[in-house]
Amino acid sequence: MGRTVRDGLRLTAEQCQFVELAREFAAREIRPRGRAVDEADTESPLDVWEKASELGLTSFMLPEKVGGGGVTDLLTQVLVQQELCHGDIGIGNLVTSNGFFSAPVEHLGTPEQQDRFLSPLGAACPPLTAVAVTEPGSGSDAAGIQTSARREGDEYVLNGQKTWISNAPYAELFVIFATVDPSLRSRGVTAFVVPRSAAGLTVGPPLRKMGQRAIVNAEVFLDDVRVPVEDRLGDEGQGFAGLMRTFDASRILIGAATTGLARAALDFATAYAAERVQFGVPIIRHQAVAFRLADMATRVDTSHLLTVRAATLYDAGHAVAQESAMAKLVGSENAMWCTHAAVQTLGGNGYSRDYPVERWMRDAKLEEIEEGTSDIQRLIISRGLGAR
Repeated sequence: MGRTVRDGLRLTAEQCQFVELAREFAAREIRPRGRAVDEADTESPLDVWEKASELGLTSFMLPEKVGGGGVTDLLTQVLVQQELCHGDIGIGNLVTSNGFFSAPVEHLGTPEQQDRFLSPLGAACPPLTAVAVTEPGSGSDAAGIQTSARREGDEYVLNGQKTWISNAPYAELFVIFATVDPSLRSRGVTAFVVPRSAAGLTVGPPLRKMGQRAIVNAEVFLDDVRVPVEDRLGDEGQGFAGLMRTFDASRILIGAATTGLARAALDFATAYAAERVQFGVPIIRHQAVAFRLADMATRVDTSHLLTVRAATLYDAGHAVAQESAMAKLVGSENAMWCTHAAVQTLGGNGYSRDYPVERWMRDAKLEEIEEGTSDIQRLIISRGLGAR
């Protein structure tokens, strides 16, 4: 745990054990599968998911009362996420993806709903889950969703279309965000838990992506899907606030994931530069290469420290919209820079699919887009400047 000593973090023995477990699993089970999963294109590595669930890595972030690991502090989750994604960011994100589903249930759900919907995730063979927000006409503007939720007696009737929904081809439970009145914008957004078996819910074919192919995305269609009132999370109109609270944590975790990816690129490029000989010496002894690696190392630590700060503030109960946006913005853009730098360091080999850095560069691009683009993160940061 040398890194945590340098960071000044004081981790408990239990925290160290979880981080070490994630590091070992990433090296043994995740990193060796990265290339094959990427080439499979539209198939999630469910065997890796099953092995991770046996070790508790798919549910460590859930409360103990629902069968989870009880690691509810975000700082530990950040350190675990970084290690998993150091192995492969797509597979690492798959392993912890049920945490994205559990967040709105924890933020908005009643104790009965939390027990009912989260307990299956802590079981020996947990289902995959999904959160459906994005629509063909509504990406960064989550308040502008058009999927409708019309109440009829003790049920809601949902109609609409979602797109780019992670895990959709495999998910057994969905948190669907819909609106009871589009004219209300954010004040109309409401969240519902909907099982895959619900009549009228269908999932489209897998969408082909540039990278992070371990998580398969698809469209979700809702045609008069009836949802009992007791499966609504929170009151009508509370969904948007619950989603923003979910994003506060998930954007910090993206900062951690991208830090893990950037660190992987740095480690690989450094090892390569120490062995690759040109003009009679290892290329790491050429200043142009050495300075590039120095910039990579500085960016990795910058991302790491911003993410740790945001997680620490979140755990202390502070509002962290700005800090969360900074962690995601800097983490994602540094990962893109570092993976590009790794490709450049490897030269022609970096462009080859026989080496992982070209895949990592493709993987990194997603994080500048999902859960709010870099432009949106800058907007959030700039709007909060007056309150600092």
